Amino acid sequence: MLSIQNVTYSYGDKEILHDITATVNDGDFCAILGPNGCGKTTLLRCIANLTKPKEGSITINDTPVSTLPPRIMAQNIAFVMQHPQTDIDFSAFETVLMGRNPYQRRLQNESEQDWSIVEQCMRQTNTWHLRLSTPSQMSGGELQRVMIARALAQQTPILLLDEPTSNLDIAHQFEIMELLRDINHKKGKTILIVVHDLNLALRYCPETMLLHDTKLIYKGPTREALTPERIHEVFEVEASIMDDYLKIDKV
Repeated sequence: MLSIQNVTYSYGDKEILHDITATVNDGDFCAILGPNGCGKTTLLRCIANLTKPKEGSITINDTPVSTLPPRIMAQNIAFVMQHPQTDIDFSAFETVLMGRNPYQRRLQNESEQDWSIVEQCMRQTNTWHLRLSTPSQMSGGELQRVMIARALAQQTPILLLDEPTSNLDIAHQFEIMELLRDINHKKGKTILIVVHDLNLALRYCPETMLLHDTKLIYKGPTREALTPERIHEVFEVEASIMDDYLKIDKV
């Protein structure tokens, strides 16, 4: 279980998150929604212990993430960032193999088990045929699937994703979300995902954390989060729900 307790974060004099408290249960598939600048990415970074909150704490099964050594942290949480580093031309296979680093001792070579896990994760994400490709040879959707394969190779119970569908066409957006839903259902992984498209959240994510003006204003079922009233309050647009689809009427 992931617990966020009274988390506040400021960048200089600007408060980004204010007194965020929420619980994410094992196996949840939870969207993090909100307008630009509301702290969605910062919250993910705090959960991953990449950013230190000014106040509050984040725990995994009652253990503060701030006390976990990096190697143990990497065995508990995998983080797929919005803009992965692609300036070094590692092959897709080498990139996914990096996900096994938390389980290797210093100067230890990869084992046959590591190689087997990498192949399994690449086949699961439909990237095995790309194993010799470098980032410059892959499309945005292919590269994103490779990064998800690397996260899966870490074999963590918790998976964090920061806008994995941004800058992808609609077909690749559905492909990524279908993959994540399949991982959630079959592997039981807890998934927190920052997403901008409200309809993607409504279609794929049973749970939602809704941020607005540095605060968490709702945590619970997505269908109850995305009411026309809340959408107007948070995003300042008019919306209606038609056959489980959100229609934005006007700005």
